[in-house]
Amino acid sequence: MTERARLMYDYHTRARIAANPIPVCTGMPFFFGGNEMHHILSAAVLLIAGIFLVAKGGDRFVDSASWIARAAGIPAFIIGATIVSIATTLPEITVSVMAAMQGSTELAAGNAVGTVISNTGLILGIAFFFMNVTIRRSDYLVQSLLLIFSAAVIWWGCQNGFLSTPATILLMIFFFIFVYRNLSAGRRHRQNTRETREHMDTSRRNIIRNMLGFFFGAAAILIGSRLMVFGGTSLAQLLGIPERIIGITVVAVGTSIPELVTTLTAIRKKEHDLSAGSIIGANILDLTLILPPCSLASGKPLPVAPSAITFDLPACLLIILIGILPLLIREKAGRIQGLLLLASYAAYLVVIL
Repeated sequence: MTERARLMYDYHTRARIAANPIPVCTGMPFFFGGNEMHHILSAAVLLIAGIFLVAKGGDRFVDSASWIARAAGIPAFIIGATIVSIATTLPEITVSVMAAMQGSTELAAGNAVGTVISNTGLILGIAFFFMNVTIRRSDYLVQSLLLIFSAAVIWWGCQNGFLSTPATILLMIFFFIFVYRNLSAGRRHRQNTRETREHMDTSRRNIIRNMLGFFFGAAAILIGSRLMVFGGTSLAQLLGIPERIIGITVVAVGTSIPELVTTLTAIRKKEHDLSAGSIIGANILDLTLILPPCSLASGKPLPVAPSAITFDLPACLLIILIGILPLLIREKAGRIQGLLLLASYAAYLVVIL
């Protein structure tokens, strides 16, 4: 870099920081004190720390969840669609409810719908691309239909610019059906798997070790994902990347990091049912468990942006249908379907950019 270019970069960077001070800096004076280079290095450290936490936490989380499923006699899909899904959806729930309480209701709705698009198009696409998934239709039918109907109900219920009360009630009903169905399936399956549990080490020490691994793994994923978004957003702002690009990439994908990590870990460990179950369950929770509390937290019908009604919600439903329908019809998915999902997600990003 020439001296003139360096001076121009320094001038414009300092002017940008002065005009748009980074909000995250005020909350952590130790990390973000000092000069601009200190800011950049601190943001990079937080980003790297977040990557380490989610990688290690995801590894331990999937191990413990799989062990709990086998020891309790519950299918790995049920564990993935309930406990794992709720844990990995906590970032989206927290962000959306806090946004709604602070009056940023459109952000709350956009976070829920955008995360489902990311989970299905990007993460499920990656899962199908690297795994030849074979399922039993009976295990996935109810959950898959709940996901499709939830997306359709939200689109229908937002035609007037707000999430209507009937749509909110239907979403809450779908959530309770989802939970009841999974618990019922778990009880039925547990009665038929007692012989399998007899060959496992279910000593008190091993139970405690796996329970601690499950909860500490979940905590590491949640904390790590926050650090990744925090550090990545700060780094992007310091380097002059437009906020719109930050929101579409770092923030949107960042809130899906827990699902991405558990999916990649499940792929590596050949836990195919856990991966697909976690994504479907997380998507149902994103649509049924986030939006109704956001509406209650805002104290009024949840407003939805016109662009979301005309493009984001239809795109969300279309990507869900691409990911789910072939899986239900053929009872398997592979590389071709994965490529189709990834291409759909890429096309969505190109259009909104």
